[in-house]
Amino acid sequence: MTSSAFSLSSLFPSAAFSVTAGEPVIGGLHGSTRHFFCGHCMSWLFTRPDGMDDFVNVRSTLLDGSQSFQPFLETYTAEKLTWAVTGAKHSFSEFPPQEEFPELLQEYASENS
Repeated sequence: MTSSAFSLSSLFPSAAFSVTAGEPVIGGLHGSTRHFFCGHCMSWLFTRPDGMDDFVNVRSTLLDGSQSFQPFLETYTAEKLTWAVTGAKHSFSEFPPQEEFPELLQEYASENS
């Protein structure tokens, strides 16, 4: 969906996220995980992952200062290109197990406060 080896997202609590302009649309992938796009240019904007109603993944390049972001964890490494290296501290073949999220969030917050 990104035409790249990478898909960089920033995870936010759902309660801290809102769409303030426009009406995003579901892109080409339809299913329980919902990927939202700009209805005009079809740029990928954010994702609401299935089973993770408390979180929303926002495309990091939409945020100010995204050039300085450093990946903290990488997911779906089972599908990555062998030469693609992010330098992320944590790697998961798919998504981390739900029970690991509190610890990962706490670690990220303590390192980035």
